[in-house]
Amino acid sequence: MPIGVVMVGMAVIAWWPAFTLGVYGEIFFDDILAVWAASTAAFVFVLVERKPVGGKLVRAFLLLLPSVWLLLTFVVSDNETDLLVAIVDVVAILAVLIGIPFTLWVLVRVAFPDFAHETSRGTKWLIAGVVLGIAVISFVLGLNQEHFLTCWDFQLSGNYPPAGCTHPPTPDS
Repeated sequence: MPIGVVMVGMAVIAWWPAFTLGVYGEIFFDDILAVWAASTAAFVFVLVERKPVGGKLVRAFLLLLPSVWLLLTFVVSDNETDLLVAIVDVVAILAVLIGIPFTLWVLVRVAFPDFAHETSRGTKWLIAGVVLGIAVISFVLGLNQEHFLTCWDFQLSGNYPPAGCTHPPTPDS
């Protein structure tokens, strides 16, 4: 049944950006660029799908948020005022917070065209709640990473050890 696939797939995609936001206090560029790539492909799909124009324009606009962020990063340099840099940061956060779930939803509708019509409103809310719950828990886990991960865990996985990470005990201790 596509409901399980949708729920699991969306949760798998949403957990990492939420976790890194908790650990490092920011969402990494590779997560934002992954959202950009998927949302750009979904944007093209929305433009060519055979649906009334009204709903298309809203969906197309939302799918352009990651592209707006990318464009702003080229336009706004590090020498700009703090306000412009803050605007770019806000657009980046919006690109991820709105872009990930919305892009995922469009991609689900691409993969399972009848999903929206065959799925009850309650099931859609269940999927959204589970994915949001996993994202929130991932964020909290990121905030508390020192309780179950070590600096070595981060290094071994190719990530930079965050401030406050725990060093594993040495054999002498």
